Amino acid sequence: MATKAQQDRAALERTMNAIIASSRKNKQPQLIGLEESVAQATPASIALPDRVAELVYDIPARRKLDELVLTEEIVSEVEEFIHEYSNTDLLRSHSIEPRHTVLLKGPPGNGKTSLAEVFATELDLPLLSVRYDAIIDSYLGETASRLKRLIDFAEQTPCVLFFDEFDALGKERSDVQETGEIKRVISSLLVQMDRLPSHTIVVCATNHPELLDRAVWRRFELKLEINPPDKSQLMKWFANFKKSMGKASVGINAEDFAKYMEGETMAGVESFILDVRRKIILSKGKLTASDAIKNVLSRLKKTINTNNIAGSQAHGNSTSNRAHRTRSGSKKTNSGT
Repeated sequence: MATKAQQDRAALERTMNAIIASSRKNKQPQLIGLEESVAQATPASIALPDRVAELVYDIPARRKLDELVLTEEIVSEVEEFIHEYSNTDLLRSHSIEPRHTVLLKGPPGNGKTSLAEVFATELDLPLLSVRYDAIIDSYLGETASRLKRLIDFAEQTPCVLFFDEFDALGKERSDVQETGEIKRVISSLLVQMDRLPSHTIVVCATNHPELLDRAVWRRFELKLEINPPDKSQLMKWFANFKKSMGKASVGINAEDFAKYMEGETMAGVESFILDVRRKIILSKGKLTASDAIKNVLSRLKKTINTNNIAGSQAHGNSTSNRAHRTRSGSKKTNSGT
């Protein structure tokens, strides 16, 4: 005969099963082309003290390395870097520290920030993006003081410290246009970076590597150049996109997609994909994935044509102006003769 505890447990299970069944019954049907739901990883979080919270943005890191479309060389470098950090104890047992400073360079919109997020996600560390508006101050010495406050915190707290647009801080000190204050800040930054332990990952991104101080370059143990995607990367990206759409027909092949997106940044490609998904969702099932893609591509063509026409007109006006100046010059020469 069942005890009272067993009866209560059975009643509880029946109640929970009823709640779950009701929840499934009322669940919104998923739209065609969006069948596969991607489980988002819970981002690492950290309690920031007030003295540091005003200096950084705590960014939720969810991107994983396999979600980005990068060259095989860069993927290999990143995997090796992550492997080193994950085996810190083994390296330290041989008196060797893992690398922990990364410089990402290349044109804007091609994944430098996303790659910084990957480091945080894969290593399960909080991602702290430095706020230059809160760091840089007009008063003498205040900028270096705030920077030291941030580095002191990072020294004690494992994290990914991300300096976007790093050339704003790490400019060449021989630049005659820079003030003495910013030169002192750079010198202070270099000293601070040297004392950071390996449990703090420093990731710096720049669109203008030529502006960086020469002494800054040697501080980075891993340097990666992130360029716009080539044809093979675009085709790989499209294959991932098509897979995420499930059984829905997309109405375009990888070759054509790569042609449409040729010369586009990775941010532009992601914007295209998001635009397609947005249209499918808002149509509430009335718009197929193929129709949504055609709609977005049509608008993209118009934008490209408009830009080409504007460029041609500008070129035509320039040619016309040059011809006018040439004719005017000819008239003056004839008149003088």
